[in-house]
Amino acid sequence: MTFNDQPELDGDTLRLRGLREEDREALYQAASDPETWAGHPAKDRHMRDVFDPYFDMLLAAGGTLIVFDKSRDRVIGCSRYYVGPDAPDDIAIGFTFLNHRYWGGEVNLRMKQLMLDHAFAHFDRVWFHIAPDNIRSQKATMKIGAVFTSDEELDLSGSVLPWKCYRLDRAAWTQVKANRLDG
Repeated sequence: MTFNDQPELDGDTLRLRGLREEDREALYQAASDPETWAGHPAKDRHMRDVFDPYFDMLLAAGGTLIVFDKSRDRVIGCSRYYVGPDAPDDIAIGFTFLNHRYWGGEVNLRMKQLMLDHAFAHFDRVWFHIAPDNIRSQKATMKIGAVFTSDEELDLSGSVLPWKCYRLDRAAWTQVKANRLDG
């Protein structure tokens, strides 16, 4: 069975679907507050001339899912499936951002739950590549059971950069779900 990297995923509070050109304005609105990029390496991505090339890359690369808050039917961010050069037989999740108003609760966990459940129907491992100075994402990734494996220099979107690599195995995800989501 072929992996669909732009599925429609529907949860209790969030809905995810493949990114389309007509999503540009709504996603920009979610990204347009500088606070959303605080702690992120791309601190200026709230600016239109920086956001548009990012959006173009996401659209061209494929695998990007736009995230909707179902209670408000509002775009709140996006995330992406991709194959990492360091683990070509597995899948990775990254290029994720959520509007800062959705930080601190369970939104990221619920988004990752939808994406991970879909990924683990096809793969045994999921990878995360996180910028060395993005501490918020590193902590969030460890909270879902991923373990740090290495520091690597990888080309994930057109240039070689340093990344912290984390691996999440199906068994670890099953345990996290049992403890944090299902229990």
